Formats: sequence, C-alpha cells, structure tokens
Amino acid sequence: MGKKLVAYFSAGGTTKKVAEMIAESAKADLYEITPKTPYTKEDLNWMDKKSRSSIEMKDKKSRPEIADTDAKISIYDEIVLGFPIWWYVAPTIINTFLESYDFSGKRILLFATSGGSGFGNTVRELQPSAPGAVITEGKLLNRASRQEISEWIKTW
Repeated sequence: MGKKLVAYFSAGGTTKKVAEMIAESAKADLYEITPKTPYTKEDLNWMDKKSRSSIEMKDKKSRPEIADTDAKISIYDEIVLGFPIWWYVAPTIINTFLESYDFSGKRILLFATSGGSGFGNTVRELQPSAPGAVITEGKLLNRASRQEISEWIKTW
C-alpha cells in the first residue's frame, strides 16, 4: 500500500470536515487547496448569475489561482481528492490544482459534498487536467459519519 494524500477544496467548511475524517481514518496526509483570493459569501451565491462562482463555472476554461503549489504530489501514490459539487461538476479550482502538478501514473479517487446533485460529468471534465492519471468517481459524503468513512476506506 502506497503513500496517500487527501487533498481538498472547501468553500464553506463542509468538505474540510469530511476530508479531515478521511485523512485520519486512512492515515493519510492532508492538503487544503486554497484559492489565492478567498471566496466570500457573495461569491458563492449560485442564484446570482454575476457572482464569482457562477462566472467561473460558466467558463470551462476558468482557472482560479491557488495560493500554494507545493503539495509535493510526487511522493504520493494515491490522491483522494475532495470538493463541493458546483453545477453538477467539480469547481474549476480543482482543474487548476490538477494542472499544477504531474499526476502521471497516479490514482485519483474523488469524493464530494453536495446540496443535492451527484458527480454528473465530473470525471470526464477533470481527466484532461490530469493526463496519465486514473481518476475514479468515489462517493458523495454529505453527512457521513466516521463509521461510514471507515467503511468506505476499506473498499479502496
């Protein structure tokens, strides 16, 4: 079994809590994908077509800057990558993260939190950002307990 990293982006804290439980249960390192410009509550208002998140998600080429690009991806064999679902896919900051490193030969297992939608086209939309990696749809972990996360980890 190789070295694992749980990398995550969390806009409101929900995904962060889940990522911390996964890292603890899997005995994995933890890395937060932090936007260079933090998202405000107004930025995340999906009902406002002019909000930052709405504009980013409408433009598939949008790549929000990340604050830190020193995740040391090369030392990990497997990356468990988490994020909230926005507009049925991963936020475009996840593409920024994937395009910032070489994931060739690595397995990327996804997990997400969502207010109601599933993974949608997430794997298909992320794959071009990580050529040479195997991206696998994992699980929606909205209100997962430590027990549920422990059980899920056993299936990897």
